[in-house]
Parts: sequence; structure tokens; C-alpha cells
Amino acid sequence: MGSTDAFDVLLENALHLRVAGGFHRSVSGGSVNVSLRVDTDRGPIFVKRGSADLYPRFETEARGLQLLSEAQAIRVPQVLGCAHNEQYAFIALEWIELSSNTRSSDAALGEQLAWQHRMLESRFGLDIDNTIGATLQRNSWCTEWTHFFREHRLRAQLQLARENGCSKALFDRGELLCELLDAFFSSYRPLPSLLHGDLWGGNWGTDAAQMPVIFDPAVYYGDRETDIAMTKLFGGFGPSFYTAYQSTWPLDQAAGTRATLYNAYHVLNHFNLFGGAYQSQAHSMIERLLAELGH
Repeated sequence: MGSTDAFDVLLENALHLRVAGGFHRSVSGGSVNVSLRVDTDRGPIFVKRGSADLYPRFETEARGLQLLSEAQAIRVPQVLGCAHNEQYAFIALEWIELSSNTRSSDAALGEQLAWQHRMLESRFGLDIDNTIGATLQRNSWCTEWTHFFREHRLRAQLQLARENGCSKALFDRGELLCELLDAFFSSYRPLPSLLHGDLWGGNWGTDAAQMPVIFDPAVYYGDRETDIAMTKLFGGFGPSFYTAYQSTWPLDQAAGTRATLYNAYHVLNHFNLFGGAYQSQAHSMIERLLAELGH
């Protein structure tokens, strides 16, 4: 039995369906896993396949999609199941044919994201850890947002960056930023909102009804500004998205300054995953934040 046949057997047994002629087509869907369209007797499905040790990641992704689905705000792919054997692990989702984003889908996403963010918890974090890309993202519950973001986001990435050979200057200045973090929250008290957690332009699309779909989340409860900040890091969101969000739930006036703080987490993560110019970008962002504080 070939490797594809063995994977098909796993898929069929776990999902109680039949793969149509063993047909798989590679599709875009990240750098960690193989992403496939698999034709079955129930129609096409989307499958992320990886080695068996990736099963816990697929489980946490399924949990994140479940939480987003329960918010009943933005469409997410329905989870069909996840499973593993000694060779493979996978998560299977409904197949959604995506089309180009439009001004109306941008606006719908902005409004719906604001409603998703109104799903609140009493604390920051989540009852499970997950990943941001391939990096572990710890979500231990915290009552104070500044403690959560300092320890489980910014400092965690700085420690990893030091292990990955970042400059002493980047690490030392990043540590100083961690110590001074409270200054960015002197008059702002975030609420623990349900976040997508990895909301860049590649993690959303538009379905056949021209409505938004979000996927590949890194879900936790945190400051809603972090989701908005990431939308500005790599682009992919039109003006109507921000107008609709602001109309539904306006942001604090100082959100723009904190956007650099929140995106420093993601840029540090990109350095830890990919190296290269992300180190200088992260250092520049940290220096800009320290300059705001007179350091």
C-alpha cells in the first residue's frame, strides 16, 4: 500500500466517507503542512496533512475554529474532523470556493469582526496553548492584560529570538520595552475579546455569496486592538473594513500607537521563523516605541 493509499484509509476511517479515486490536488495553505483539496463521495473537502507529531496543532486549530463559529459573527470553515496514525495527522474542513474580496466584503468583515470582539471572557488567554505559525503560543489565563502580553507574547518572542541569535541590542532594548509596557495603558483598560489572533490578509477570503470567511486562527481572548493592528502589518484590508469596524465599535484614540507594540510581537515571530530582515524591522519598531516613552 502506497503512502497516499495509507493516508486515504486514515481519512476515510476517521471521516466515514470515501475518497474519489484517490484524487488530491495541492492548494495554497501555509508553509507548515501540505494543503489539499480531496474529492470524496460527499464532494470536495479541504485537508491539511502533516506528520503524526503535528496532531496537537490540528486539535488546537479545530478548537479555535469552533470558538469562532460559536460567536456567530464571521463565517469559518466547518471542521469535519482531525485524526492521526503513526505516520500522518490531518485536519479536514469544509471546502469553500473563495472569490476576490470586494468593497462590500471588506465592510462586512469590519462589522462582523467588531461583533466577534464583543464575545468577552473574564480573563485574558485560553484554556489551551496553540501556535502562531509554527511557534508555540502560550495562553495561560491572566487577569491583567499587561502581564499577559508582556510574559506570554513579547517576552516569549524575545527569549526565543535570543536563542535564535538576535543581536544583544535587540534583546536588551526589547527587555526595556517589556519593563516599561504599562506606560502604554495608563488610561486604557482592554477587555478580553475573542480574537482571531493571526488576522493578516492571507487568512481571510470571500465566499460565493460575497461574504467574508476567516481561517487559520491562533485564537485567544485578548485586546481587540491586536487583531486590528495585524490587519495593517501586511495589508489586504480596504478602507471600508476600517470604516465599518469603527462604526460598529470605535477604537480607543491611542490605538495607533499600540498597533506598533502589538505588531512587534508578530515581526519578532517572523524573525524567529524566517530570520533575515525581520530582525532590523523588529529593532526599529522597538526603538520607535521606546522613543515614545522618552527612552
